[in-house]
Amino acid sequence: MRAASRKKRKRHKVIVGSLIALLAVCVVGVGAAFAYIYSINENLQHRVDDALLSVLSPVDTPTDPFYILLLGTDGSAEREASDGLDEGSYRSDSMMLARIDPKGKKASIISIPRDTLVNIPGYGDQKINAALAFGGPSLAVQTVSKMAGVPISHYAEVNFDGFAAAVDALGGVEVDVPIPVDDDEAGGSLEAGVQTLSGEGALILCRTRHTYDDYGAGDLYRAANQRMVISAIAQKMLSVDPFSLGGTVSTLSQYVTTDLDVAAIVGIAQGMRGIDASEDIYTAVAPTTSEYKNGGWYEILDQTAWKDMIKRMEAGLPPVATDEVDLSTGTILSSAGGKSEGNAYKVNKATTIRVRNGSGVDGVCDLALKKLQDMGYQNINTGNADSFDYKETLIIYKKDSQQAEAEALARELGGTPMKDDGSYLFESNYLIVLGSDWQS
Repeated sequence: MRAASRKKRKRHKVIVGSLIALLAVCVVGVGAAFAYIYSINENLQHRVDDALLSVLSPVDTPTDPFYILLLGTDGSAEREASDGLDEGSYRSDSMMLARIDPKGKKASIISIPRDTLVNIPGYGDQKINAALAFGGPSLAVQTVSKMAGVPISHYAEVNFDGFAAAVDALGGVEVDVPIPVDDDEAGGSLEAGVQTLSGEGALILCRTRHTYDDYGAGDLYRAANQRMVISAIAQKMLSVDPFSLGGTVSTLSQYVTTDLDVAAIVGIAQGMRGIDASEDIYTAVAPTTSEYKNGGWYEILDQTAWKDMIKRMEAGLPPVATDEVDLSTGTILSSAGGKSEGNAYKVNKATTIRVRNGSGVDGVCDLALKKLQDMGYQNINTGNADSFDYKETLIIYKKDSQQAEAEALARELGGTPMKDDGSYLFESNYLIVLGSDWQS
């Protein structure tokens, strides 16, 4: 009996000891988890000060729509080492105002050109990208909030290093690169077409401007590419499980400054989970025109169009009523998602087109002229071809860089795009020969 009793007490001690050990492991595990989350929050909010918190507008409930200011800075570890500047000394290289609607599972993203002329509180009329350098995140928020006339509830700032790290942490993102990129200043080259980009590739696409030197303002195309990549990142982040998302946030925390903590980020992501970027994320650029004044170039805001854009966002609508596509490159400049009321095409007004009647049918040139003018083209010359024996309508171009626009013309006007092999003599950018197959 005594031996049995000693064995029973021994087993009891083993069980209690095991429970104590298990409890200790749990306590240590919970403590480690709290320490881990605390360290991430410390990273995320290391430049968040009282000045920033004082200008952010609180949201009543987690499901209410809110605005967040997204800034991409031109800082990186490499630049900080070479320039001797800290991360707070750089101007914002890209700026976006986003409206997030967790309940409606919709998001709108508007790019604000960095050279937009605005009144920066305390500094007068300046380019908007100077606000961050002058007064940090709080002044950037104040400036954009005043410009848009909406309360901004959250702030996020990421440098070039962080952008690449975010994409790599997600295993890359799939985008449709509009045209081939070969830009040493942006960091390298990319092929055109649908592909999965690494962080380095995404950064090249988001930085390149000189790729578009032959097409128009590089900043316009660059901003469109940035919104496309941001949408792809959002789509990828909202499709992963919370554990994987936490790992991505941990990586991001090394490069991002935001007032949001881990719990808030995961909560928003879970609330928005399931959205389709092509249908539920709307994109646009603030309506501006370029103007040379005071010894420099500025973007002047179209106040009427801007107020209409904000009014649509406030109502939960896309900022624009129609998708806007640049015909010369196929770049989507604005997207109304599934609510698009049509397509608007942006063309280079300097583009010259020669239209020739190759079928002998009366009036076809006039019909084609009207269609091209409706698309936005202005420099158009019409006449007869060298013969009326053309069976097929041809869209003829000279340079590889013109292929995308030729294909866009073919989609809208009809016909087959074809690079000139020396058989055609024309001085315009494009020669359109209307064959007997052409229909208006």
